[in-house]
Amino acid sequence: MGADVRRDGQVLIFDADDTLWENNILFERVIDDFFDWLAHPTLAKPEIRAILDDIERANAVAHGYGSKVFLRSLAECLEHLNERPATAEEKRRIEELAVRLIRGEIELIPGVADTLADLGARHRLLLLTKGDPAEQQRKLDASQLARFFGNIHIVPEKGVEVYEWLAREHSLALPSTWMIGNSPKSDIGPARQAGMNAVFIPHEHTWVLEHAELDPHDQGVLRLTRFPELLDHF
Repeated sequence: MGADVRRDGQVLIFDADDTLWENNILFERVIDDFFDWLAHPTLAKPEIRAILDDIERANAVAHGYGSKVFLRSLAECLEHLNERPATAEEKRRIEELAVRLIRGEIELIPGVADTLADLGARHRLLLLTKGDPAEQQRKLDASQLARFFGNIHIVPEKGVEVYEWLAREHSLALPSTWMIGNSPKSDIGPARQAGMNAVFIPHEHTWVLEHAELDPHDQGVLRLTRFPELLDHF
């Protein structure tokens, strides 16, 4: 399906991580370095990754998201493999591996700024991102994209109840409201459950915990390959 071309006055809600700027690839690079540093004598990297994924899944439920929780998960993975608490030196080494991540360096997805500027001239733009509020705000500040959004919301999780709240909070007309993101689990699925339309822009490095099955026949989901393609539909 597709939105009516140049049908002005719609509400476009944007995800942030891996939609507006690169995010998970930064974590993946740290994980690769972590595995190389571990040099585990018996387990292959895919086996260690499965252990880390389970730890991250549990910590996401208990502690949320962000680099601090990620560092916690790496330390717990090390402790699981070594069957002992991580030493202060080991924790320091993990933080060194993740220094670029902790600094909050931002790399915008190609075409994002120009596309938002164009869309903002015709539509109402909102931002909805999940994670640690201070960390997400730092990334938003570094991106210099806040000026494009009429309202910005940072939430701990993005389930259907959040989208229903957002619709009430801003008196959104659901037929002309679109959630735009890369995550089937957090962006597309719950937005559709809440009655909104959605634009799915897959990212090859989307976090495994954000994967979910989407109905390929859902006419309420517009599938694109690149962020600037939004201008062909809105």
